[in-house]
Amino acid sequence: MQQPGHDDEQRRKELRKHKTRATGLLLFATAIFLVLIITTDGSGWTGYAEAAAEAAMVGGVADWFAVTALFRHPLRLPIPHTAIIPNRKDQIGESLGDFVQDNFLQPEVLRERLAASDLASGIGSWLQVPGNAHKVGDQVSTVLGSAIEVLRDDEIQSSVEVYVNRRIDQFEPAPVAARAIEFAIEGGHHHAVLDAGLEGLRNVLSDNRTLMRKRLASESPWWVPEPVDDRIFDKVYLAINAFIDEVTANPDHEFRRNLDSRIAEMADRLRDSPDLRDRAHELKHELLAHPAVREWTAGLWASMKQSLLLAAEDPTSELRMRIHAAALSAGESLRNDPVLRDKVNDWLVGAVAHLADESRNEIAGLISSTVAGWDAQETSERIELQVGRDLQYIRINGTVVGGLVGLCIHAVAQILG
Repeated sequence: MQQPGHDDEQRRKELRKHKTRATGLLLFATAIFLVLIITTDGSGWTGYAEAAAEAAMVGGVADWFAVTALFRHPLRLPIPHTAIIPNRKDQIGESLGDFVQDNFLQPEVLRERLAASDLASGIGSWLQVPGNAHKVGDQVSTVLGSAIEVLRDDEIQSSVEVYVNRRIDQFEPAPVAARAIEFAIEGGHHHAVLDAGLEGLRNVLSDNRTLMRKRLASESPWWVPEPVDDRIFDKVYLAINAFIDEVTANPDHEFRRNLDSRIAEMADRLRDSPDLRDRAHELKHELLAHPAVREWTAGLWASMKQSLLLAAEDPTSELRMRIHAAALSAGESLRNDPVLRDKVNDWLVGAVAHLADESRNEIAGLISSTVAGWDAQETSERIELQVGRDLQYIRINGTVVGGLVGLCIHAVAQILG
């Protein structure tokens, strides 16, 4: 059971104080009765006082016995049907479990109470408070981090690898490549690539002009004079550069139109040609079988896990910020969208009612088994701390009421006598 705390000490002091009051009142009635018995003959007003004191004693003692019998044997005498709570602790636990099951966990009762409470609106108002939204984000992040930590890395890694490979295997590269080519043609993006390629070709020619001239000299017949080789090389070199300048300067150059036609033809072949489609699949499978790709897919979960753990622990991470924003947005939607609010209320009512219906036997068993595991004496003492103060008022009331009843009976006897 839970260890006693400050509240229990305070209750213990209050209980002792009220016990002292109840016992003091009983002793006061006893003292009056003894004084009157010894010093008077019971005539006149003293008879009324004596009868009242005697009845107060009887009422006080009777209620003391009844209250004490709940928690222990009065005067430590093993009187039958006393020390009720210690002796019947297990039965009380079972009865408490049955009481909760029959009166609090009935689906009909829960549905009626929850339907009238508009839980969704309350949740929405609570979530709209920024501090509460941050609490939700912190708790969700903590739960997410804990859940990731307990997952078995080998199983998750294998599942991620299988999933990635399956999705790539289902991917059709040829139609996607065809659509990418068409997109490039429609937007003229391929011309920018062509221009960059031509400019790169010009730079390559310029950087390697001497090397190409030497190669021409080595390939030219021995009987061709060197000045002739120089003239031929210069004409070819200048012609190539002039062609590059023409194509670069003219957006409607014939070379560009031919290139567009060839690229469009390639897109059609990628979409319609079974041979190209099969070849694309072969390249895809070769890519999947490559050691670097396999190493990447095998380590994908490790990278994801590390990133998620760091994001869950960092209060300023994008993950935390998104969860906070989602909580605030959910609160606003629940407050302002009646359709969503009704759906959430219906879901909550149904979920709680279903959970209660499925689990009420287990909850009742949990209550009874928990009580059964408590120490009998300690259970009695803790229950007495909770309700003992009110029970002492029963003793006080019993003493006072007994005295008044005794006074009335004596008055009636005097009148009738």
